[in-house]
Amino acid sequence: MTRKVTKAIFPVAGLGTRFLPATKSIPKEIMTLVDRPLIQYAIDEARAAGITEFIFVTSRGKGALEDYFDHAHELESNLKKAGKTELLETLRSTNMESGAIAYIRQHKALGLGHAVWCARRLVADEPFAVILTDDVIMGEPPCLQQMIEAYNETGGSMVATMEVPTEKTKSYGVLDIAEDMGAIVRAKGMVEKPQSILRRTSR
Repeated sequence: MTRKVTKAIFPVAGLGTRFLPATKSIPKEIMTLVDRPLIQYAIDEARAAGITEFIFVTSRGKGALEDYFDHAHELESNLKKAGKTELLETLRSTNMESGAIAYIRQHKALGLGHAVWCARRLVADEPFAVILTDDVIMGEPPCLQQMIEAYNETGGSMVATMEVPTEKTKSYGVLDIAEDMGAIVRAKGMVEKPQSILRRTSR
């Protein structure tokens, strides 16, 4: 029997160079997409999938991200007095319960794997999700919920993937598929940003 996934790691220590110059002064995770910061999309998806413990791997300069989840008591009070109940509910939906969030520092920029490793003591031997906040994936049901449902069926480690044109594979990690089962495939390896893809042909 697989154990329930209730923890998620959010690696948010990166400098956000893809979003410069905006990220010169603000963390990329709180940049707005339509009506919400990127981090809010990730949190909402995690909550919908049953995540109750949120672990952020941060670095220097991420104070604004940490402040985002604090209760803004003065602002809430002003909205309540002004009768702006809809805005008040929107604001409250961003609040996190005390103890639900933990922050871990990644002092050296050693990549995604190292960021996840930094949270090892908080996840111990429990199953956990890793959510990259700058990848917003719209789905119904949401992507993480689909992954957790698949994990409950099969167990093991898994990663969400997408198909890309052959000419763009040099920009992605590419899976070597051992077995294709439709929505779920079994991989036997992965090559990070291959310079070329060999196509198999049958005769």
